[in-house]
Amino acid sequence: MKLATGLVAGHEELLCVTPSGAIRVSRMAERYGQSTGSWTIDMVLQQGRSALATLSAWEQQSLEDGMEPEHDYALLAPVTRPGKIICVGLNYRPHVAEANFEVPSHPVLFNKFPNSVVGSGATVDVPADAEQMDYEAELVMVMGKRCSRVSEEEALDYVVGYCNGNDISARDLQFRTSQWLLGKAADGFGPMGPYLVTGDEVPDPDALEITGKRNGVVVQHSNTREMIFSCRYLISYLSHYMTLEPGDVIFTGTPEGVILGQPAEDRRWLSRGDKLTVAIEGLGELDTYIG
Repeated sequence: MKLATGLVAGHEELLCVTPSGAIRVSRMAERYGQSTGSWTIDMVLQQGRSALATLSAWEQQSLEDGMEPEHDYALLAPVTRPGKIICVGLNYRPHVAEANFEVPSHPVLFNKFPNSVVGSGATVDVPADAEQMDYEAELVMVMGKRCSRVSEEEALDYVVGYCNGNDISARDLQFRTSQWLLGKAADGFGPMGPYLVTGDEVPDPDALEITGKRNGVVVQHSNTREMIFSCRYLISYLSHYMTLEPGDVIFTGTPEGVILGQPAEDRRWLSRGDKLTVAIEGLGELDTYIG
């Protein structure tokens, strides 16, 4: 199942993205559930598997009934206000090599904040003094259950779904000090979307093709099986130090092909008007524009 968050008539609405198009869940609820009012992704995260089962049944019924899809909405990030945004750096060996770092023995972690979150189609405004803007195509995991000290074997049971992410980075700000925060957590630096694909449709997140494009040209291409630390390992590792809550998101790292990894004389940093696309197998396409 594919779930999106849209801005409809000025407020957030949960959308079920069916083969026929996106349908407001509130319309499904009114027709099939005898309930009124808006649905949001937060409601699904709070109710867990029971909500997902209900939505799946409503989606099937809506297809049988031929419900008309929505046309007047703007996409937001699938999870608009994550409690935690945890990012993993240097998680693909070729990317480690191109960035001239050593292969890490433990996950390299940093974070973003909700101000970084934007949806597909958003324009990211560059900070005034940032001159080295870069892209990073990434798989994002969204937690669906409270998670503490879990094993690798059970880790994926706590994931509600997956989406595309782009770890937008201002390299000059990133390396201004030894801490990466400033170059990673600016407004709009965490695009996600276009929708959340539930875990039942992603049998193995550690075996997905991942592609990044700049103005239609492929600049990154790999597979999540090339990650140094797997999705399972990352969840288990993190949960032994911090409790993961429903709606927390994990950016799992980027493969090779970023601008920073190119020879200095060949680097063409992102500029106004550039279009970035992240496409991960089964997860649709996330588009971001540089403003």
